[in-house]
Amino acid sequence: VEEPGMETDAQKLQLNCVDAEAETSSCSSSASSAAAATAKGSLQADQTQGGIASAQAAVSNGDDADAEKELVDLKIIWNKNKYDVRVPLDSTGAELKRKIHSITGLPPAMQKVMFKGLLPEEKTLREIKVTSGAKIMVVGSTINDVLAVNTPKDAAQQEAKAEESKKEPLCRQKQHRKVLDKGKPEDVMPSVKGAQERLPTVPLSGMYNKTGGKVRLTFKLEQDQLWIGTKERTEKLPMGSIKNVVSEPIEGHEDYHMMAFQLGPTEASYYWVYWVPTQYVDAIKDTVLGKWQYF
Repeated sequence: VEEPGMETDAQKLQLNCVDAEAETSSCSSSASSAAAATAKGSLQADQTQGGIASAQAAVSNGDDADAEKELVDLKIIWNKNKYDVRVPLDSTGAELKRKIHSITGLPPAMQKVMFKGLLPEEKTLREIKVTSGAKIMVVGSTINDVLAVNTPKDAAQQEAKAEESKKEPLCRQKQHRKVLDKGKPEDVMPSVKGAQERLPTVPLSGMYNKTGGKVRLTFKLEQDQLWIGTKERTEKLPMGSIKNVVSEPIEGHEDYHMMAFQLGPTEASYYWVYWVPTQYVDAIKDTVLGKWQYF
Protein backbone atom coordinates (compact mmCIF):
# COMPACT_ATOMS: atom_id res chain seq x y z
CA VAL A 1 0.00 0.00 0.00
CA GLU A 2 1.49 3.26 -1.10
CA GLU A 3 1.80 5.94 1.44
CA PRO A 4 0.06 9.16 0.82
CA GLY A 5 2.49 11.63 -0.81
CA MET A 6 4.76 8.99 -2.46
CA GLU A 7 2.80 9.21 -5.72
CA THR A 8 3.23 12.88 -5.60
CA ASP A 9 7.03 12.56 -5.35
CA ALA A 10 7.14 10.21 -8.31
CA GLN A 11 5.07 12.55 -10.29
CA LYS A 12 7.37 15.40 -9.30
CA LEU A 13 10.37 13.37 -10.43
CA GLN A 14 8.79 12.73 -13.82
CA LEU A 15 7.86 16.38 -14.13
CA ASN A 16 11.44 17.40 -13.33
CA CYS A 17 12.73 15.10 -16.02
CA VAL A 18 10.28 16.56 -18.52
CA ASP A 19 11.28 20.10 -17.52
CA ALA A 20 14.95 19.24 -17.91
CA GLU A 21 14.37 17.82 -21.36
CA ALA A 22 12.36 20.92 -22.33
CA GLU A 23 15.09 23.21 -21.04
CA THR A 24 17.72 21.23 -22.96
CA SER A 25 15.61 21.47 -26.10
CA SER A 26 15.09 25.20 -25.47
CA CYS A 27 18.83 25.76 -25.02
CA SER A 28 19.55 23.80 -28.17
CA SER A 29 16.95 25.89 -30.04
CA SER A 30 18.45 29.13 -28.68
CA ALA A 31 21.93 28.04 -29.69
CA SER A 32 20.69 27.24 -33.19
CA SER A 33 19.02 30.67 -33.43
CA ALA A 34 22.17 32.40 -32.24
CA ALA A 35 24.25 30.50 -34.78
CA ALA A 36 21.82 31.44 -37.54
CA ALA A 37 21.89 35.09 -36.48
CA THR A 38 25.69 35.05 -36.45
CA ALA A 39 25.80 33.51 -39.93
CA LYS A 40 23.30 36.08 -41.23
CA GLY A 41 25.33 38.93 -39.71
CA SER A 42 28.51 37.54 -41.25
CA LEU A 43 26.80 37.30 -44.65
CA GLN A 44 25.55 40.90 -44.40
CA ALA A 45 29.05 42.07 -43.42
CA ASP A 46 30.53 40.24 -46.41
CA GLN A 47 27.94 41.79 -48.70
CA THR A 48 28.61 45.25 -47.26
CA GLN A 49 32.36 44.85 -47.68
CA GLY A 50 31.80 43.56 -51.19
CA GLY A 51 29.66 46.62 -52.01
CA ILE A 52 32.31 49.00 -50.63
CA ALA A 53 35.01 47.24 -52.62
CA SER A 54 32.90 47.51 -55.77
CA ALA A 55 32.25 51.20 -55.14
CA GLN A 56 35.97 51.80 -54.54
CA ALA A 57 36.75 49.95 -57.74
CA ALA A 58 34.24 52.09 -59.64
CA VAL A 59 35.73 55.28 -58.22
CA SER A 60 39.21 54.03 -59.04
CA ASN A 61 38.15 53.29 -62.61
CA GLY A 62 36.72 56.80 -62.96
CA ASP A 63 39.98 58.35 -61.76
CA ASP A 64 41.90 56.19 -64.17
CA ALA A 65 39.68 57.38 -67.06
CA ASP A 66 40.36 61.02 -66.19
CA ALA A 67 44.03 60.35 -65.73
CA GLU A 68 44.21 58.87 -69.21
CA LYS A 69 43.34 62.30 -70.70
CA GLU A 70 46.54 64.25 -71.26
CA LEU A 71 45.96 67.87 -70.25
CA VAL A 72 47.80 70.99 -71.38
CA ASP A 73 47.98 74.41 -69.69
CA LEU A 74 47.35 77.38 -71.99
CA LYS A 75 47.38 81.15 -71.61
CA ILE A 76 44.49 82.72 -73.52
CA ILE A 77 45.09 86.39 -74.39
CA TRP A 78 42.11 88.48 -75.51
CA ASN A 79 41.41 92.20 -75.35
CA LYS A 80 44.44 92.79 -73.08
CA ASN A 81 43.13 90.16 -70.65
CA LYS A 82 44.91 86.90 -69.85
CA TYR A 83 43.19 83.65 -68.84
CA ASP A 84 44.89 80.48 -67.64
CA VAL A 85 43.02 77.37 -68.80
CA ARG A 86 43.65 73.63 -68.79
CA VAL A 87 42.19 71.54 -71.61
CA PRO A 88 42.72 68.03 -73.02
CA LEU A 89 45.56 67.91 -75.53
CA ASP A 90 43.28 66.06 -77.95
CA SER A 91 40.71 68.89 -78.02
CA THR A 92 39.99 70.27 -81.48
CA GLY A 93 40.24 73.92 -82.43
CA ALA A 94 36.43 74.10 -82.43
CA GLU A 95 36.30 72.72 -78.88
CA LEU A 96 38.90 75.25 -77.76
CA LYS A 97 36.74 78.04 -79.24
CA ARG A 98 33.80 76.82 -77.16
CA LYS A 99 36.04 76.88 -74.08
CA ILE A 100 37.10 80.45 -74.91
CA HIS A 101 33.43 81.36 -75.30
CA SER A 102 32.69 80.04 -71.81
CA ILE A 103 35.35 82.24 -70.18
CA THR A 104 35.15 85.39 -72.33
CA GLY A 105 31.58 85.41 -73.65
CA LEU A 106 32.93 85.87 -77.18
CA PRO A 107 30.92 83.65 -79.61
CA PRO A 108 33.05 81.11 -81.55
CA ALA A 109 31.91 82.58 -84.87
CA MET A 110 33.36 85.94 -83.85
CA GLN A 111 36.73 84.58 -82.73
CA LYS A 112 39.99 84.76 -84.61
CA VAL A 113 42.19 82.31 -82.67
CA MET A 114 45.87 82.24 -83.51
CA PHE A 115 48.72 79.90 -82.70
CA LYS A 116 51.51 80.16 -85.30
CA GLY A 117 48.84 81.34 -87.71
CA LEU A 118 45.08 80.92 -87.72
CA LEU A 119 44.05 77.95 -85.54
CA PRO A 120 42.39 75.20 -87.66
CA GLU A 121 39.07 74.13 -86.15
CA GLU A 122 39.19 70.52 -87.33
CA LYS A 123 42.65 69.62 -86.00
CA THR A 124 43.56 68.75 -82.41
CA LEU A 125 45.97 70.71 -80.25
CA ARG A 126 48.29 67.72 -80.34
CA GLU A 127 48.32 67.68 -84.15
CA ILE A 128 49.37 71.34 -84.38
CA LYS A 129 52.03 70.73 -81.69
CA VAL A 130 50.62 72.90 -78.91
CA THR A 131 52.65 72.47 -75.72
CA SER A 132 52.01 73.38 -72.09
CA GLY A 133 52.49 77.08 -71.44
CA ALA A 134 51.65 78.08 -75.03
CA LYS A 135 50.08 81.49 -75.64
CA ILE A 136 46.86 81.50 -77.65
CA MET A 137 45.94 84.87 -79.14
CA VAL A 138 42.25 85.69 -79.60
CA VAL A 139 40.97 88.63 -81.62
CA GLY A 140 37.28 89.42 -81.79
CA SER A 141 34.60 91.94 -80.91
CA THR A 142 30.88 92.06 -80.33
CA ILE A 143 28.58 91.81 -83.34
CA ASN A 144 27.72 95.51 -83.14
CA ASP A 145 31.39 96.52 -83.05
CA VAL A 146 32.21 94.26 -85.99
CA LEU A 147 29.37 95.66 -88.08
CA ALA A 148 30.42 99.22 -87.28
CA VAL A 149 34.04 98.59 -88.21
CA ASN A 150 33.47 96.37 -91.23
CA THR A 151 30.90 98.36 -93.15
CA PRO A 152 33.50 100.63 -94.77
CA LYS A 153 35.88 97.69 -95.23
CA ASP A 154 33.24 95.63 -97.04
CA ALA A 155 32.47 98.60 -99.28
CA ALA A 156 36.16 99.07 -100.01
CA GLN A 157 36.55 95.37 -100.88
CA GLN A 158 33.57 95.40 -103.23
CA GLU A 159 34.77 98.59 -104.89
CA ALA A 160 38.25 97.16 -105.33
CA LYS A 161 36.86 93.97 -106.91
CA ALA A 162 34.68 95.98 -109.27
CA GLU A 163 37.63 98.10 -110.36
CA GLU A 164 39.87 95.07 -110.83
CA SER A 165 37.33 93.39 -113.09
CA LYS A 166 37.46 96.39 -115.43
CA LYS A 167 41.23 96.46 -115.73
CA GLU A 168 43.78 94.28 -117.42
CA PRO A 169 45.59 91.74 -115.26
CA LEU A 170 47.74 93.43 -112.64
CA CYS A 171 50.93 91.70 -113.72
CA ARG A 172 50.62 93.28 -117.19
CA GLN A 173 50.36 96.83 -115.89
CA LYS A 174 53.41 98.99 -116.42
CA GLN A 175 53.99 99.82 -112.75
CA HIS A 176 54.22 96.12 -111.93
CA ARG A 177 56.07 94.98 -115.04
CA LYS A 178 59.16 96.97 -114.14
CA VAL A 179 59.45 94.92 -110.94
CA LEU A 180 58.39 91.56 -112.35
CA ASP A 181 60.77 91.90 -115.31
CA LYS A 182 63.65 91.65 -112.85
CA GLY A 183 62.74 87.98 -112.57
CA LYS A 184 62.21 85.77 -109.59
CA PRO A 185 64.57 86.58 -106.69
CA GLU A 186 67.16 83.89 -106.06
CA ASP A 187 66.56 83.85 -102.32
CA VAL A 188 62.76 83.85 -102.44
CA MET A 189 61.07 81.15 -100.34
CA PRO A 190 60.08 77.95 -102.21
CA SER A 191 56.49 77.65 -103.40
CA VAL A 192 54.09 74.70 -103.49
CA LYS A 193 51.53 75.09 -106.26
CA GLY A 194 48.00 73.98 -105.43
CA ALA A 195 48.68 73.74 -101.69
CA GLN A 196 47.45 75.76 -98.73
CA GLU A 197 49.63 76.00 -95.66
CA ARG A 198 49.63 77.84 -92.38
CA LEU A 199 52.01 80.73 -91.92
CA PRO A 200 55.58 79.62 -91.31
CA THR A 201 57.19 80.28 -87.94
CA VAL A 202 59.84 82.44 -89.63
CA PRO A 203 59.32 85.72 -91.57
CA LEU A 204 58.40 85.49 -95.27
CA SER A 205 61.50 86.87 -96.97
CA GLY A 206 63.26 87.27 -100.33
CA MET A 207 60.36 89.20 -101.95
CA TYR A 208 60.34 92.58 -103.75
CA ASN A 209 58.39 95.75 -103.00
CA LYS A 210 57.23 98.26 -105.65
CA THR A 211 60.66 99.90 -105.86
CA GLY A 212 62.35 96.56 -106.49
CA GLY A 213 63.91 96.49 -103.03
CA LYS A 214 63.91 93.39 -100.85
CA VAL A 215 61.08 93.09 -98.34
CA ARG A 216 60.07 90.62 -95.64
CA LEU A 217 56.77 90.09 -93.84
CA THR A 218 56.70 89.19 -90.14
CA PHE A 219 53.39 88.33 -88.48
CA LYS A 220 53.50 89.31 -84.80
CA LEU A 221 50.41 87.49 -83.63
CA GLU A 222 50.82 88.35 -79.95
CA GLN A 223 50.73 92.06 -80.79
CA ASP A 224 48.23 91.53 -83.64
CA GLN A 225 50.65 93.36 -85.92
CA LEU A 226 52.15 92.95 -89.38
CA TRP A 227 55.78 94.07 -89.66
CA ILE A 228 56.92 95.06 -93.16
CA GLY A 229 60.68 95.16 -93.16
CA THR A 230 63.10 96.59 -95.72
CA LYS A 231 66.81 97.33 -95.65
CA GLU A 232 66.09 100.88 -94.48
CA ARG A 233 63.33 100.39 -91.87
CA THR A 234 60.51 98.25 -90.46
CA GLU A 235 56.89 99.39 -90.51
CA LYS A 236 54.82 97.99 -87.63
CA LEU A 237 51.16 97.95 -88.70
CA PRO A 238 48.19 96.96 -86.51
CA MET A 239 46.30 94.32 -88.46
CA GLY A 240 43.05 96.14 -87.74
CA SER A 241 44.33 99.16 -89.68
CA ILE A 242 44.72 97.17 -92.92
CA LYS A 243 41.56 97.74 -94.95
CA ASN A 244 41.97 95.01 -97.52
CA VAL A 245 44.36 92.46 -99.01
CA VAL A 246 44.36 91.72 -102.76
CA SER A 247 46.46 89.27 -104.71
CA GLU A 248 46.88 87.81 -108.18
CA PRO A 249 49.02 84.97 -109.59
CA ILE A 250 52.02 86.08 -111.63
CA GLU A 251 51.64 85.04 -115.26
CA GLY A 252 54.09 82.32 -116.17
CA HIS A 253 54.83 81.77 -112.48
CA GLU A 254 51.42 80.87 -111.08
CA ASP A 255 53.01 79.32 -107.99
CA TYR A 256 53.79 82.88 -106.85
CA HIS A 257 51.52 85.88 -106.28
CA MET A 258 51.77 89.63 -106.23
CA MET A 259 49.96 90.98 -103.18
CA ALA A 260 48.89 94.40 -101.90
CA PHE A 261 47.96 95.56 -98.41
CA GLN A 262 45.53 98.49 -98.44
CA LEU A 263 46.70 100.89 -95.72
CA GLY A 264 44.29 103.73 -96.51
CA PRO A 265 40.91 104.43 -98.14
CA THR A 266 42.06 104.24 -101.81
CA GLU A 267 44.28 102.20 -104.11
CA ALA A 268 46.97 104.84 -103.75
CA SER A 269 47.63 103.40 -100.29
CA TYR A 270 48.39 99.89 -101.59
CA TYR A 271 51.70 98.46 -100.38
CA TRP A 272 52.76 95.97 -103.06
CA VAL A 273 54.77 92.81 -102.42
CA TYR A 274 55.92 90.56 -105.27
CA TRP A 275 56.76 86.85 -105.37
CA VAL A 276 54.66 85.69 -102.42
CA PRO A 277 54.60 81.84 -102.34
CA THR A 278 51.10 80.74 -103.32
CA GLN A 279 50.66 78.27 -100.44
CA TYR A 280 50.69 81.14 -97.92
CA VAL A 281 48.29 83.53 -99.70
CA ASP A 282 45.08 82.37 -97.99
CA ALA A 283 46.77 82.16 -94.59
CA ILE A 284 47.99 85.76 -94.94
CA LYS A 285 44.50 87.01 -95.83
CA ASP A 286 42.86 85.06 -93.01
CA THR A 287 45.44 86.25 -90.48
CA VAL A 288 45.32 89.93 -91.48
CA LEU A 289 41.60 90.30 -92.17
CA GLY A 290 40.30 87.39 -90.12
CA LYS A 291 37.46 85.07 -91.19
CA TRP A 292 35.29 86.60 -88.47
CA GLN A 293 35.25 89.88 -90.39
CA TYR A 294 33.03 88.37 -93.08
CA PHE A 295 30.10 87.66 -90.76
